Amino acid sequence: MTGPALAAGRSRTQIPPGTGTWLPTWDLITTKHLELRKRRGLMITVALLTVGPPVLILGLRLLFHAVDPASYGPAGTPSVFSALCNLMAEFGFIVAAVLGAAAGTTDLTEGVFRNLVITGRSRLALYLARIPAGLAILLSAVALAFAMVCLVTSYEGTPQPTSVGVYGVTVPEHLDQAGLRNWLLQHPRQAAAGLPLGPVTSAAQVRAAVDRNIASLYGDYTAAETGGSNPAINEMAKIGLWIELEAGIGFMVGLGLGSLTGQRTLTTIVMIALEIIVTPLLAAQEIPYFLDGQRLVVGVAMDQLRPAGLAAASGRPGGPGRVLFGGRGALGIPPMPTWAMISVIVGWIVGWSVIGAWRMMTRDA
Repeated sequence: MTGPALAAGRSRTQIPPGTGTWLPTWDLITTKHLELRKRRGLMITVALLTVGPPVLILGLRLLFHAVDPASYGPAGTPSVFSALCNLMAEFGFIVAAVLGAAAGTTDLTEGVFRNLVITGRSRLALYLARIPAGLAILLSAVALAFAMVCLVTSYEGTPQPTSVGVYGVTVPEHLDQAGLRNWLLQHPRQAAAGLPLGPVTSAAQVRAAVDRNIASLYGDYTAAETGGSNPAINEMAKIGLWIELEAGIGFMVGLGLGSLTGQRTLTTIVMIALEIIVTPLLAAQEIPYFLDGQRLVVGVAMDQLRPAGLAAASGRPGGPGRVLFGGRGALGIPPMPTWAMISVIVGWIVGWSVIGAWRMMTRDA
């Protein structure tokens, strides 16, 4: 072969500029995004588990209230808001895991992984391209669902109350612990009749019982205040970011585990078991000599980070106290330090990303 012909042959087989770099190109990301969107069954599942519950529940409540407002209250009550947000967090993690597992195993199941590798593209770039491609679909769907819940709560909800009902006792809103104590001491009859203070008859006994139980009483008061009031805009923003983080973690773990196992069904089953079975059991109560092990589960850390507007709906009023960004833990176990909680969340995201990328870089083509 002559020199010009050889040079022409080399130019035809030359890898395009940027193809071998570890950073994914925009074209690679959009291609993977299109591949995921073209899987109709997967997109229907994402829509049903993210947008479906708010549309169904709020749509029925709006319809019933419009037909018979005397029998059916407004659609956007605080309790409905909390319940829907917690439901979206649970379903969001599961659907994120399904989407991540699909993104991590599609090339293998369709038999195109070898074709992608022989083009000269970096395997790390092939893996990293799946992250923005999948998150663009997932986070958009979660944001749409949460926006609908916020709109209905804000414009079709109940008026903000001016008092808080605690054990049948009507207390003014927005009191701190000292303010609650002073109010109870100024109204000893109401406190003795409604609050769980034990057998008290005189004002002195009421004062002693209030001083002894003020911490738990204030926790119940703040939980009742949170559960009976529409969340403020800043609280809605915190809740929305928390739900997005929950979904993002589910996607990253599902993507890494799917890349490691190469099996979408197995990955989905493991992730559902983690969210529905393992996390609630470990977060419910302390296991002797295994507390630090319980805290290593990302769902336990996310429960501790749960915002104050959702902690009251978890069945554990008040939680262990403020943790981060105004959050209140929804745990039945002692909370971990804030730095440890952040380390667990970041560790799961980074750790599973590293595992998934390593498996793709070492997998036989």
